[in-house]
Amino acid sequence: MGRRPQVDHEELARLSARGWSNADLAAHFGVTESGVLQAKRSAGLSKPMTDHSAALPWKLNRSHSQSGPATNLRNLSAAAQGKAVPKEKINTALRWASRLVENGLDIDYDPEKGFFEKEATAGSHLEQVLRSARERLG
Repeated sequence: MGRRPQVDHEELARLSARGWSNADLAAHFGVTESGVLQAKRSAGLSKPMTDHSAALPWKLNRSHSQSGPATNLRNLSAAAQGKAVPKEKINTALRWASRLVENGLDIDYDPEKGFFEKEATAGSHLEQVLRSARERLG
């Protein structure tokens, strides 16, 4: 078994700063594009990935993953993590979540039926997601 090619982190940083594509970097270092992405992560050159598991704690059916509630929860989660969300999208998500919370409702999920509204309890899921986004947005 051959030795895995090593990617020099300093050279990777320098070439990345020059705007080299991942494909160009992979060819230069003799690794795959996936290897370049791994090297960027280990060198601290990639942005941390957004984690929406707190806002979407359910395993979603593919058919529900792009629904309004899923999209709104992802946008609120991204805003809470400091990611840029287009103004119209975050405003839609804030209005949606605020309307539900103000009416004493929460959001839940069933793999068969999809998302549904239910009566909220103290510290509801949606209330927490909304609070996190508002805290970050100011």
